[in-house]
Amino acid sequence: MNRTPGRPLRADAERSVRAILAAAERVLAEHPGATVEQIAEAAGVTRTTVHRRFANRQALIDALAVEAAAKLAEAIEDGHPETAPPLVALHRATANVLRVKAAWGFALGPAAAGSEPAARIHEEIARRCVELLGRIQEQGVIAADADLEWVRRVYYALIGEVLHGEPAHGCGPATAGTAAAGTDTAGTAAALDPDALAARIVDTVLHGVGPRPAG
Repeated sequence: MNRTPGRPLRADAERSVRAILAAAERVLAEHPGATVEQIAEAAGVTRTTVHRRFANRQALIDALAVEAAAKLAEAIEDGHPETAPPLVALHRATANVLRVKAAWGFALGPAAAGSEPAARIHEEIARRCVELLGRIQEQGVIAADADLEWVRRVYYALIGEVLHGEPAHGCGPATAGTAAAGTDTAGTAAALDPDALAARIVDTVLHGVGPRPAG
């Protein structure tokens, strides 16, 4: 974003940036090849206004990736992974992640995966996810010898399957396994019951699909 270092945007300029990013997600999710002009029109601003904030189309996409990654990080933190009971935190974070990923399908997809600042946010989120899984492991719910990095990857894959029918990172950047850019995540979001799906994801990660022991 073309901001002066250390100098926050005025409130009206900040609103303009948010409107542009929101419009970019909507337009690019439907038409990944959309132009800056199309995004500007959807945002209700001029092309010049967009270029005043973003040097070029790629800079806009990079900023969009950072915005979505930040919202994903906020979704995880809203689960209070360090202070809430671990299973409660995992369920709440998972439901939040489903909502964010359904709303920001393009920005969290492969077409926007080249932003280094966004990648750093995703790396931190992955670290926090493993820490939370470690808390659950300490409670004996996850086997003491389980590879938590593998558990994280399984968890991510389940979230991706719920959203797109293909593996995708639940708390991290999308990869080649993610559904193609342009997937209609708006329809997916409308059909989601995030809390019920989160419960299913968490149950599958922690207990698998085999029969439960009697009693």
